[in-house]
Amino acid sequence: MIIGVPSEIKPQESRVGLVPSGVKALTDRGHTVLIQQGAGDGAGVSDEEFLRQGARIVHEARDVWGEAEMIVKVKEPVANERGDEFSMMHEGQILYTYLHLAPDPNQTKRLLERKVVGIAYETIEARDGSLPLLVPMSEVAGRMAVQAGATCLEKPHGGRGVLLGGVPGVEPGVVVILGFGVVGKNAAKMAVGLGAEVWILDVNLPALRYADDLWGGRVKTLMSNQVNISKAIRRADLLVGAVLIAGAKAPHLVTRNMLPMMKEGSVIVDVAVDQGGCIETTHPTTHADPTYVVDGVIHYGVANMPGAVARTSTFALTNATLPFCLRLADLGVEEAIKSTPGLRPGVNVYRGEVTCGPVAEALGYDLATLPF
Repeated sequence: MIIGVPSEIKPQESRVGLVPSGVKALTDRGHTVLIQQGAGDGAGVSDEEFLRQGARIVHEARDVWGEAEMIVKVKEPVANERGDEFSMMHEGQILYTYLHLAPDPNQTKRLLERKVVGIAYETIEARDGSLPLLVPMSEVAGRMAVQAGATCLEKPHGGRGVLLGGVPGVEPGVVVILGFGVVGKNAAKMAVGLGAEVWILDVNLPALRYADDLWGGRVKTLMSNQVNISKAIRRADLLVGAVLIAGAKAPHLVTRNMLPMMKEGSVIVDVAVDQGGCIETTHPTTHADPTYVVDGVIHYGVANMPGAVARTSTFALTNATLPFCLRLADLGVEEAIKSTPGLRPGVNVYRGEVTCGPVAEALGYDLATLPF
């Protein structure tokens, strides 16, 4: 198979879809790997490193897209001043990347028009139903959420001027985390490590028991409901949105009407923003302009947070994505999906039809079944 890795053109996105070890694994199996010139620069991976492992360096994105049978990316395709990735797709081409289609009707429409096979990292499942390709970036984003929030709380950034860990004689800041999945656990690790007062809310009682077993009196755990969320956000200096429903649009747990309950100068970091956000007032922002203010509350909505630590994120992500990439390359999409059960839920669009239930429900499409 011919595998293409174009440079990412989403603003401030420096990750790359393959690393040299992945190129070697593919070329050793007889596959051809095309890397766009400079695609790895932002992650500290040079063209020469790719060349040494058997890749072919291609100058233009259109040549990568035009020749490749499978495109391996990090972020969803976009159309901006740097190019229109949709226009370069061809029918039947495999697009293997994060897609986050449920809150993105325009992207979904264009992928359907191009009749590609869109396999989304975020909905591929392991045997136990977990989401192995979402985990590494959720780990990064959860840890970064507290770092970013702590910075936003500083007075020069418009925040309350609160140090999350406090100092002897001064109480620490309060971090409230909505959701105790992978993002929430990693956010809690960072917040607890800084010495903050940490509140964790989730609807999963075993998850709350786990948090209590792990940190005991260092965290407060609450069942997630409107009464407890309202109580917690009144206390919050930093609110971390860490809710995920696989493939679906995130529910709004904090509504516009609830926002005035929060302290002036407090901070929201909504990690769920790429699935529509679990705070009603959040919308996607960029690393170049990451924050905005609503009702005196700072909102941080960067939709590709791990892109800021591109080297760490690239290697963490490709550790997880490569095994499925090898299956697709070795067997082709049909046989790979037949023999690898976890790939089937990863197929969000297939040759002009929506094949992911949560995406179909969110955007009003008929749900199609894969023809194999």
